[in-house]
Amino acid sequence: MWRIEAREYARQERRRGRRFAFTELVPARTALVVIDMVPFFVSDNPYCRGIVPNIHRLAEALRAADGTVAWVLPAVGERTAVADEFFGPEAAEMYRTSGGTGPMTERLWRDFVVHADDLLVEKSAASAFFPGRCPLPDLLEQREIDTVLITGTVTNVCCESSARDASTLGYRVIMVADANAARRDRDHNATLHTVYRTFGDVRPTSDVLSMIGLLS
Repeated sequence: MWRIEAREYARQERRRGRRFAFTELVPARTALVVIDMVPFFVSDNPYCRGIVPNIHRLAEALRAADGTVAWVLPAVGERTAVADEFFGPEAAEMYRTSGGTGPMTERLWRDFVVHADDLLVEKSAASAFFPGRCPLPDLLEQREIDTVLITGTVTNVCCESSARDASTLGYRVIMVADANAARRDRDHNATLHTVYRTFGDVRPTSDVLSMIGLLS
């Protein structure tokens, strides 16, 4: 169960006079960024499987409103001594190959379908927005995107890293609370607290659909 503490809502309301920084979005300038929804992370985690319908709803709504859907997969990186030292050789190799191999469309979780106008990219770092480690920022710039909806897994690792870096690059960041997943509620909510406090808004899927214009 996700939550933002009442005191954090109150703190932002005192600072800026409203609960949420971004009260509107322009769908054509908005991208749904879906992080690491691949079998390695999704298959054994009920939290990850639980967010699939919300990601699907957001993707369908944003496409219908002329927005962008961006699927981000882990790249198979180089084996490094630092990763071996940090994780241990066996775990380092497991994470290095977590995104799978073969065509990118076939490496996504089986319930997703990539459409012709969607973006499909790989990242070679935790963040999809770290300079030089993923083509996503350049592709979003070409589409004049100014708002990113962060979804996927794991909330407190790659999703949080992407939200932080997107904010640093000047994007309006909205982390979709019930379209991100971690392994434990407390890990998930710690990231929601951090993002809401410093890097962007935190909204449920229903709020974001209303902002896109699907719900009234």
